[in-house]
Amino acid sequence: MFGLTPLGTFHTAVSLVAVASGLVALVRDQRISSANALGKTYVVATIVTCVTGFGIFHHGGFGNAHVLGIITLVVLAVALVAGCSSVFGRASRRVEAVSYSATFLFHLIPGVTETTTRLPPGAPVVASADAPALRVAAGVLFVAFLIGPVLQMRRLRS
Repeated sequence: MFGLTPLGTFHTAVSLVAVASGLVALVRDQRISSANALGKTYVVATIVTCVTGFGIFHHGGFGNAHVLGIITLVVLAVALVAGCSSVFGRASRRVEAVSYSATFLFHLIPGVTETTTRLPPGAPVVASADAPALRVAAGVLFVAFLIGPVLQMRRLRS
């Protein structure tokens, strides 16, 4: 299916669960938090997505996607520590919110890249992962990421 291996198919399915649960959490709660079932689903699905991603070598060997997986796991760990402890002091809730938002962005960038280079079958939206349109899309996602935490910080202050 779409040139995916069984591992790639599983990875994609789990990543869709992560993105869906993260999106619902952001819309419903204005943040992702491991303190509720939706947030826990996001965290587990994100971990599984990263771990399964390490076994995918679509573009050769160890590459940017694998580095992003490592960064995602580190930022996810920071979010979990911030949400479950006071190691960051009064900033813990803000560190948690920004970290989870960053991991959500980390899902979207490869998601948009993989989707637009594979769909529609036979005539993908972009020819390759290096297409200029994908850089624009990544920029738009980054700007949205910057706006999201600003709104989250305003909400957490009140």
